[in-house]
This record gives sequence, structure tokens and C-alpha cells, in this order.
Amino acid sequence: MRKRTKVAEFAHGDEASNPKSFQEDRNQFPSSKKIFLICLIFRITNSLFVQTYFNPDEHWQALEVAHRITFGYGHLTWEWTKGIRSYLHPMIFAVLYKVLSLLHLDTPLFMIKAPRLFQSLLSAFGDLYLFKLSHVLYGGHVANWALFAQLTNWFMFYCITRTLSNSLETILTVVSLYYWPSLRTNLTKMPSGSRTWALLTAALACAIRPTSAIIWVYVGITEFFGSHNKLKFIFLQVVPIGSIVLGLTFILDRLMYGSWVLVPLNFLKFNFLSSGGDYYGTHPWHWYFTQGFTVIIFTFLPFMVVGIIQSKNWKLSGLILWVLALYSILGHKEFRFVLPVLPLALLFSGYSLAKLSQQQHSSSNKNKSFWKIKAAVFFLLVTNIPMALYMTMVHQRGTEDVMNYLAKEANQRNVKSILFLMPCHSTPFYSTLHQNLPMHFLDCSPSEIKGIQDESDRFIMDPIGFVSEYVKNWAPPSHIVLFDTEEKYIKDFLFSHSFKEIKRFFHAHFKVDRDLQASVVVYALLDQ
Repeated sequence: MRKRTKVAEFAHGDEASNPKSFQEDRNQFPSSKKIFLICLIFRITNSLFVQTYFNPDEHWQALEVAHRITFGYGHLTWEWTKGIRSYLHPMIFAVLYKVLSLLHLDTPLFMIKAPRLFQSLLSAFGDLYLFKLSHVLYGGHVANWALFAQLTNWFMFYCITRTLSNSLETILTVVSLYYWPSLRTNLTKMPSGSRTWALLTAALACAIRPTSAIIWVYVGITEFFGSHNKLKFIFLQVVPIGSIVLGLTFILDRLMYGSWVLVPLNFLKFNFLSSGGDYYGTHPWHWYFTQGFTVIIFTFLPFMVVGIIQSKNWKLSGLILWVLALYSILGHKEFRFVLPVLPLALLFSGYSLAKLSQQQHSSSNKNKSFWKIKAAVFFLLVTNIPMALYMTMVHQRGTEDVMNYLAKEANQRNVKSILFLMPCHSTPFYSTLHQNLPMHFLDCSPSEIKGIQDESDRFIMDPIGFVSEYVKNWAPPSHIVLFDTEEKYIKDFLFSHSFKEIKRFFHAHFKVDRDLQASVVVYALLDQ
């Protein structure tokens, strides 16, 4: 029988257990265009599945700001008056809106779908670079399984094509990690200008989300101690590239704010020095370990743990632990904050799956090994796919559906003004409506005086008392939007003021932060 070649070993995944045997194959990288095309088609499909509301920042800190830049109207939340947000991220979507406007494609359908479709393009690059990172570290077999994990993880499917700054931060993080020399075991095939690209993408991630610096402090330290010329690394690479990127960002913010605003400094003061983020709720220190990260990695968790142990890549796995530990210090915690290290966890999941799959070629009991990998894949698919579909198409879709409906009605001149009697930022706003009509939502800006309730809290605490006082100084809107949880308290009040229900949208099957908000209801003023 002919002796098996190195290429054959690569095809059968032997590199997962014998790194020396696949050194040559790691240098034979498959077509990036083919991998990117597969990822792009998948992410475009992914973005079309996303029809639910996850976090207000997707709309209010990105698309709403971009809409204001391009079309001249849109609401700026309190973060923009305090100067703790950079215009860099919204500007990306402002360019997209401008293109739609010039092509006369700023219709309700395109305004709703185009941002996430554009985000799917960026997301595909993130998928590609995770594949490339996995390939240079462990070879093609592991890279294939890492990409499988990336594309099938429920939270990645749920979140990565949304227009959150965390999504773009995640993409830039994966791209940057691919270029850092300190994270590689083989430096013979480093891309030209690798460290420059690593620093550039890391700086962009920090400019978009200053908390991204948590990641790059860890990576920078490993790079510094592994560098032969430490002074060159600091003064001829880190300082110039960081200064250029942050300097250009400062100039952009100067033009948009109208004055010099140091966003990273303001962000640091609010979120770290004054614990301003705690205004939106706090969690115990262990939340990321016991709930946050374990929920987003979901059933890939045991595969990640096994992959870390098998690969013995303590440097890269240490980055995951470092990020989780430092974010645990902050009182305010969210799932999306640790999204940037989820691809790394999925990479290790891919490593363990690759090891499991190659056992069917090396094990004496091939039939048993074959069923092990089949069972693992089945388990991951049967747990992640239903979760992904439910969260992207069912859970909390009412607030998206109601704005899509109102956008179409407003486009047909059937809406004159809207009042949202619901917790602040519960729906998209002008970026979806795309009509310059009077709209009002209940304010929830943090008060500098402790103990003062905002409009949103006052309404939730006493719906009928709040609206009774509110109507004393109002011009009746043509439409009112509210959740069914508050509707039951003010339904008679609305009828007595000539409002009737015209539309009801399903929202959720179970509660999240508050009482169950099962549906979103639209009331219209009679005889307008």
C-alpha cells in the first residue's frame, strides 16, 4: 500500500494531535475568497433572520445618530450631550444612509434592512479571520471546525449582524489577533507589516469602544515581552499608530460636537471612576462566569474547556479569562460586553471537535469514534439552532414590528405624531420611521440628584397617575404606543380621550427585566 503523504494526513486531521506533521499544511492556506463568500452568504441570510429587539444601543447609539447626520433629524440621547460617545461608529452607517439617499433607495424596506445587511458584510470578514487565525495556529482541520462553531453558535447568530458597536469591536478584535506575532507559534509566514495591521485594527477597536483597551493591554504586554526590540515596538509602532488613529478620531468628534471632546476620557470617568453604568443595573461579581459568558457560549462550553486543555494554549485562553475577570470588577454587566472573546472560545471548541473527529481515523474502534463526533455535532445543532431561530425571529419582536408598521403608515401620510408610553428606548426611532414627525418617548436620562425618578420609572410605577398629569400640557398625538402591561391600567383613560386600538403585535412569551410584556399595542386618535 502506498505510504500516506503529508497532505493526506492534513485531510484526515492528524495535525490536531501531531503539530509537527502539519507544519507544511498550515502554510498551504485555502482560498480566502471562497471562505469569505461562504461566510458572506451565511451572514446575509443571518441578517434577514434577525427580526427582534435586543439592546437599545443597536438603534439609539448607531443608526439614530447616523440618521441625524445624514438626514438632519434624529434623537441624540444624553450620552451625546455628555460627550461619552464617539461619532466614528455612527459615521459608518451615515455613509450607508447617504448612498441610499443619493440612489433614492431610502424607502421603509431599505432603511430597515440595509444596515444589518451591511453589518453582515463586516461580520463575514470576522468569520474569515477566525478561520485564518485557527488555520495558522492549528491547521485546516481545526479551522474548519472553528468556523463551524462560529457559524452555529446561537449568540453569534443572534448578535453579530446587529449594528451594535460591540459587534464591530468583535470583528476588529478577531482581525487584529490574526496579525499579532506574539500569539503565533510559527513566525516564518507572518503577513507583511503584520504588527502594523495588528496595532491599527486594535486602535480602531479602542476608538469605537474604549473598553476594548482591556483586551489590548493583555496582548500588548505579551507582545512587549516577546519583542526583540522593545523600544522600537513602543515608540516607533504603538505610539505613532495609536496617536494617528485616536488623533483622527478626536478631529472627527471635534467637527461633529463643535468643540474638543475627549471621548475616551469622558467614557472612563463615567463608567469606571463614577460607576455611572451602575445606573442601568448591577450584577454580582461572578455573573460573567456563572451566567453571562456561560449563556452566550451555551452548549459549546464543555468543548471549549476540553479544547483549552488539549491545545495547552494558555496565552490565548488566558485572554478570555483576563477579559472576564476585568469586566467582572464593573457593577454593570451585559452579555454583549464579552462578545469580543466569544470567537476565541469557539476556536477552542473547534479544536476539541477536530480532535474528536480525527479519532475516527486513528482509533482502533473507528465505528465508535465515528458516532462520537456525529453525536457531538447533533447535540450542538439541536441545542443552538432552535435557540438562534427563537431569539432572532420570535422573542421581543413586537417593538421592531410596531415601528416597521408605523414607518409604512407614515410613508402613506397616515401618521401625524406618536407618543411612546413605555420604558425609554423600547423601540427604534427616526432611523426606522424615516419621517420628520413629532415623536415623544419617556425620558430616562440619569439624574445628577440621587433619588429622583425619571419619566419612564414614574410611568411604570403609576401609569394612570402619570398620564393624568401628562395630558394637562399635551397636544394629543395621532398615535400612542404602549405595552399590554401598562395598557390594562390606562385603557379606559385612552377610550375617554377618543383613542381606539388599531393594531396589536406579539412581543414575548416570557419576561426579561420587568413584568411579562406579551404584546405591543397601537392606539389611534379618532376623527383626526
